[in-house]
Amino acid sequence: MNNIMKRMKAISHVTSVIFILSLGAWCCGQVELDAAPMEKTEQEALYSTIQGFVGNSWNGSDLYPDPCGWTPIQGVSCDLFNGFWYVTVLNIGPMHDNSLMCAQNLEFRPQLFELKYLKSLSFFKCFQSQKRFPITIPTENWEKLAGTLELLEFRSNPGLIGNIPSSFSVLKNLQSLVLLENSLTGEIPPSIGNLIKLKRLVLSENYFIGCIPDIFSGMSELLILDLSRNLLSGTLPFSLGSLTSVLKLDLSHNLLQGNVLNELSNLKYLTLMDLRDNKFSGGLALSFQEMYSLEEMILSNNPLLGGDIMTLKWENLQNLVILELSNIGLKGEIPESLSELKRLRFLGLSDNYLTGNLSPKLETLPCLNALYLSGNNLTGEIKFSNEFYGKMGRRFGAWNNPNLCYQVGVMSKSLVPFGVRPCQQEVNLLQSNKKNELIHVDMNQAFNSIPSIGFSSYATNGIWWSSLAKTIMMGLFLDCYII
Repeated sequence: MNNIMKRMKAISHVTSVIFILSLGAWCCGQVELDAAPMEKTEQEALYSTIQGFVGNSWNGSDLYPDPCGWTPIQGVSCDLFNGFWYVTVLNIGPMHDNSLMCAQNLEFRPQLFELKYLKSLSFFKCFQSQKRFPITIPTENWEKLAGTLELLEFRSNPGLIGNIPSSFSVLKNLQSLVLLENSLTGEIPPSIGNLIKLKRLVLSENYFIGCIPDIFSGMSELLILDLSRNLLSGTLPFSLGSLTSVLKLDLSHNLLQGNVLNELSNLKYLTLMDLRDNKFSGGLALSFQEMYSLEEMILSNNPLLGGDIMTLKWENLQNLVILELSNIGLKGEIPESLSELKRLRFLGLSDNYLTGNLSPKLETLPCLNALYLSGNNLTGEIKFSNEFYGKMGRRFGAWNNPNLCYQVGVMSKSLVPFGVRPCQQEVNLLQSNKKNELIHVDMNQAFNSIPSIGFSSYATNGIWWSSLAKTIMMGLFLDCYII
């Protein structure tokens, strides 16, 4: 028993020693980190860079002991290299309440490119006045950041004008290039294709013109390609089919034309394909039915696209959540195979030339919460349940289908689909038309056969008898006509 107690005391003593030593090492390390200085040339380059964007009145006097110490700058991050702090992240603009706010009249100073360990550089709502203080992206010195820069972003800068510098091509380690919602112009430089490590390329909401360059053959690591909301024209480049890792492809809101590439079926991991608001033609590409990973297919407002909706095997696309095919010139009947897409939440088929009856099987889609079918040539009765109409509400649209009707007495008046007429009204209208025709024909026959029932128009009182006969016959047929 005494031996056990002695061993326990020894273990406790050793544990205490180890704890004290560890605590001392941690404290010394923490002191070393806190005391680590920023190299003077690095600090001067950072301060000058910031002053170029926020104004010379900023001098960093409230920072202790330096920008990477106990009171850091919001939007500036640092890492230790060889015992010194160096800036690795620089975010300019109102991202947070205490972020660096941009001045009106600002400039890119060359000291920006002296931050030799800079990995991430972004500007958000910084260049705001295109008329008073327009500014362009520098074209020189990017090679100084070629070995380190991984992220470069310009977001929501209406005062940022000019072209994309072709010198961006030297940024060999760049993984994210985002030029979003600026006022950039010109064509997309083919040199962007040299950025083979890019995982995200977003050039949307600018004023880029010309064709999409055929530059994607070597960009196999790209995950997001967004060129939407520009003025791009021409046909799609074949090298888009080389983006075998891409997850999101957004080319919407441009002036693109020609056929949609069959090569897009090579994009085996694609989850979003947005080609809306362009001028594509040639019908639905057969390759679409091989894009098994697709979750969102948006092709709307390509009125020249055309084709038959029955062409594709829709049941293959089991991951579809959004299918938007409105206003693309589609023909044919709505295929029942769409009812096999159990994850589908949104189905838009409005403003096409679709015909035939509406399959009640669409109601069986468990996740569907929006169905738009207006502006087609659908016919017959809509045979959905009250529960379906209640679930969909205003998210069900079937107006402007002249020969489509709903069943009277089956659904509540509060659930009647907007712009769709009741089927009973159609029947009554047809019956009324037939009765009108019947009256017209039978009246003529009756008037012409008055002598056969004993009234002669050539008798002494022939005029009186003729008028009486007409009155009697009109009374008989009026009884048949009144409902």
